[in-house]
Amino acid sequence: MSYKDIKADVLRRITSGDWPPGHLMPSELELCDEYGSARATVNRALRELAEEGVLERKRKSGTRVRSAPKRQARFDIPLTRLEVEGRGAVYRYALVAREACDAPDWLRARMALGPADRVLHLTCMHFADGQPFQHEDRWINLAALPQAEEADFGAVGPNEWLVATIPFSDVEIGFGAVSAEPDLAAFMGCVNGEALFQMERATWFNSQPVTYVRMSYQPGYRMRTRY
Repeated sequence: MSYKDIKADVLRRITSGDWPPGHLMPSELELCDEYGSARATVNRALRELAEEGVLERKRKSGTRVRSAPKRQARFDIPLTRLEVEGRGAVYRYALVAREACDAPDWLRARMALGPADRVLHLTCMHFADGQPFQHEDRWINLAALPQAEEADFGAVGPNEWLVATIPFSDVEIGFGAVSAEPDLAAFMGCVNGEALFQMERATWFNSQPVTYVRMSYQPGYRMRTRY
């Protein structure tokens, strides 16, 4: 196999979940045996993936799949459960709705999806001490993660599942204030038109769109972060 073939197969294993973020990969010699290639060929494939921020290579501890790109290694995808518990509150999660469907036009334009691409649309609620904390409106690209269609999101939220399943190489984040429309106001237990803090986040892996999410927070929410 050529180094390009090996590189493509390693990426396939990562996106399929065979080698999730943090996974310790086989040694170069083991990969040589598996692919029937010279060590220099395997080394080039792994070296390029490390340079692109997909893998992390250390002389004594081996090669691992990164959970975040090297150029953005200081950024972590936050988990709502940990945020709620970090505030001293009891966390609860609920899956409201799920549907596999064709990507709507606005999402295809936003994420550069193809006209035939299908997505998994999830609506979730996160609670703190029994009170609405976050409304999550998420879309997952099934071309990137076909296993998401069969995943059980009843007990574990899609964000935690994604963080454990696939790394990201690019991320875009937007913040703003929105007026709660009737459906969102009902979920969040607030009055129609009340101002809510909203975050939008889109992630890609190796230039392939992975997920887009819109998260709306309880009235009076203040974001806390530490660097």
